[in-house]
Amino acid sequence: MLNISKVSVNKHIDTSKYSVFQKLERRSVSNKLIQLLTVVSILGVLSMFLPWTQNVRSEGFVTTLSPDDRPQGIQSLIDGRIESWKIREGDFVAKGDTVVVISESKQDYLDPKLLERTNDQINAKRSSAGAYSEKAVLLDEQYQNTLNNKQIKLQQNEIKINQYLLKIKSDSLELVAANIKLSNSEKQKNRTQELFDQGIKSLTELENKILSFQESRAKTNYLENKLTESKNEIKNLKNNTSIIVNDFDQKLAKLRAEKMSTLSEKYKADGEASKLETVYSNYDVRSKSYVITSPITGYISETVKQGIGEYIKAGEDIMTIIPADLRRAVEIFVQARDIPLIQKNQEVMIQFDGWPSVVFSGWPQNSIGTFAGRVAAIDNQISKVKKGKYRILIIEDAERDPWPEEILIGGGARSLILLKNVQLYYEVWRQLNGFPPDYYIEEEVDKVKKKAAIRKIK
Repeated sequence: MLNISKVSVNKHIDTSKYSVFQKLERRSVSNKLIQLLTVVSILGVLSMFLPWTQNVRSEGFVTTLSPDDRPQGIQSLIDGRIESWKIREGDFVAKGDTVVVISESKQDYLDPKLLERTNDQINAKRSSAGAYSEKAVLLDEQYQNTLNNKQIKLQQNEIKINQYLLKIKSDSLELVAANIKLSNSEKQKNRTQELFDQGIKSLTELENKILSFQESRAKTNYLENKLTESKNEIKNLKNNTSIIVNDFDQKLAKLRAEKMSTLSEKYKADGEASKLETVYSNYDVRSKSYVITSPITGYISETVKQGIGEYIKAGEDIMTIIPADLRRAVEIFVQARDIPLIQKNQEVMIQFDGWPSVVFSGWPQNSIGTFAGRVAAIDNQISKVKKGKYRILIIEDAERDPWPEEILIGGGARSLILLKNVQLYYEVWRQLNGFPPDYYIEEEVDKVKKKAAIRKIK
């Protein structure tokens, strides 16, 4: 009965006569189920004290550690037209093997004798520069000869000046002697005139004295004129020195100007020859670019251009090649809050797409189909691809099982970056509260273990 009313009728009803009351009194749960639940609860509590490896889970892709090992395109240095293919997709090629041959497509380079004619132009310019060089040498010699002639002319003029100076000294002495003689002749003439007037001397003697006086005066005039002419000649020679200097300076300046003009033409010819050599080198490199070779050893993955006769542009991908010998790595992205917990060379367990695996995140040693790795690099800036995350590169652990050869570049991967070993109850508590994993450095843990061992020994 429901016993809703304050007046009970339970004592007036015999429940043993009715089967429905017996079914109600039966237990809905058996003792075995209670025992089972009890055992499960005990095991659950005990399992909370099991060791658990904290980890940071992330997803990423298989890549390579070095940029040289990543798939790369093969381009042409020049515009051209495809003439023939030397490979097929999937072929293995060594470095330097020919992959495709192209032909010229621009009108400026269609001349089959382009290199030969350009070389002739270079030789002509070099010959012209050589001729200008020889002319400059000849002008130098002419300049030196003119300079020597200038010195000779100046020396000759100086010698003449010195000669006239000596002549002036000699004429001056002769003039002094002539003046003395003139003075004596005049005195003699005057005395003879007095004596003639007194009748002592004859007219003939007087005439002789007068004639001697006149001769002395004539000689004196002659010497004076001669001395004046010598002095004038010295002035002319001194003026001639300036004329010689000016005349030869003009000639030397003209030669210098002609030499500078010659050198300018030589340098111009050299510059044009160098420019033509650059053009020749470009033509030569362009002619060698008709054969496109593989830059690395690897496998042809995909041809972007197809067929024969198709035009290609410089720098445009023709095909993709994958290096044969590459060092694989896994590229993952982790939250910014987990970056302080990750260090280089830290252990990581990886699960690859397409590779059967059973993962126990807290017990990595019991996981099946996972492979070990080590943290090789951590980006110092946030990723532009995955907003709010940092990129980490993981390489193969050389001390553990190698990664399968079937793993290819670009495949997916999931990683477990292993951290500290804790009890399971602590990990559950941490997860419920949203705390980050605990971080530790192995060296510090080893120091703690050593100190504990020393204490036990003591």
